Parts: sequence; C-alpha cells; structure tokens
Amino acid sequence: MHGLNGVSVSYGEEPVLRDVTLSIVEGEQLVIIGPSGAGKTTLLRKLYELNEEQATLVHQDYALVPQLSAFHNVYSGRLDQHPGWYNLLNLVRPRRREVAAIEPIFRDLGLADKLHARVSTLSGGQQQRVAVGRAVYRGCPLILADEPVSAVDPHQAGAVLQLIRSRASTAVLAMHDVQLALQYFARIVGLREGRIVFDRPAAEIDRQALVDLYGDESGAAGA
Repeated sequence: MHGLNGVSVSYGEEPVLRDVTLSIVEGEQLVIIGPSGAGKTTLLRKLYELNEEQATLVHQDYALVPQLSAFHNVYSGRLDQHPGWYNLLNLVRPRRREVAAIEPIFRDLGLADKLHARVSTLSGGQQQRVAVGRAVYRGCPLILADEPVSAVDPHQAGAVLQLIRSRASTAVLAMHDVQLALQYFARIVGLREGRIVFDRPAAEIDRQALVDLYGDESGAAGA
C-alpha cells in the first residue's frame, strides 16, 4: 500500500500541503485535480520520496538529455539494471534486444518514426511522450506523473494515458485536463489550497463539485 498519512509540507513559512491523508491500494489508478498552486506537484514528490525504491516519476519538465536520442533517453530508465560496460556498448550501438523491448512503447506513443531522433529535435509534446515512455520502460510497480499530457496533442493524449493505464500496476497522476481525467480514470482526488476537498469515483464527480473545487466555472468547463 502506498500513500500519505497526515502529511504537511511547507516551503519556508508557506504551507503547501496541510495534513493530507491519501490511501492508495496496490493496483489503484487515480488522478489528482485542482487549481494551479493547490499542491499537486508537491503531493506527487512526497509520494515519490516515500516510495522511491518502487516508483518512477514523470517530471513536468521531462528531465531528458537533449543531446541523446529518444531511444537512449528511454533506455536510461534501466541503466541501473545493467553493468556499465553494457550501457556503454548500447550507447555506441543500440543492442538489438533493447531496441526490440523499446520499439513497442514508441509505437504505442505514436513515435515509431522518432526512435533514433535526437531529443533536441523533437517538439515539446513529443518530448513529453518520450518521458512517459522512459517511466513505462522502467517497469516500476508505481508510476507517478506530473501533468503527463499537458503538451500533447489531444488526439495523442488518450493513447498516452491508455499506455500508462495498461503498463502501470499502480498510478497517480496530476492533471489539469478534467475531461481526460474523468474519461480515463475511475478515482479522482480534488486538491485545493493543500487540502483534499474530495476523493470520489469519477462517476460521482458532478459539475458543482468541480465549481466548488476550482472556485469558479473555469475548472468545470471541461467536465
């Protein structure tokens, strides 16, 4: 079981999370929504800190190496699972076995033709998909993802979320797109000013709940 129990986090004197308790059972997949500044990123980072040995985190800024290929950035998710000499060989000439393992991920992400492209030549949305691919390839039981489709074309966003759903036994995402969250995930957690406002099945999230969470009509617009 992963989760938080009465966790509070402050930056200086500014509270960011306020006595947050969040239970996550193995096999659950959920999305955290809420207005900007609600504490979603901090919550994910705290979950990662507490579950680092069994979790991988998709950073909002992607955390890729722009000089390397998309393939090598995804392969880096398992660097610690191979000896240094093997990683060096793979850097010089990708091993057939590793290419065969990574190619299906790129196909699922709609990036089959970008496998060997240098990351610096990719668009922001493509880079974001590479970052998700690296997390999936890592193979950890828990995937934490901070806005994993914020830069992705709406047509591709569903494929990215579907890949996370199919390859992660347990997943916690922070998302700003309420409509996508409700469409692809069964459990939704609403966070506002560092506190959990609601934790409900997606089917029970109505427009009024979203208006109350975001403080106006803007957050409910995509529901």
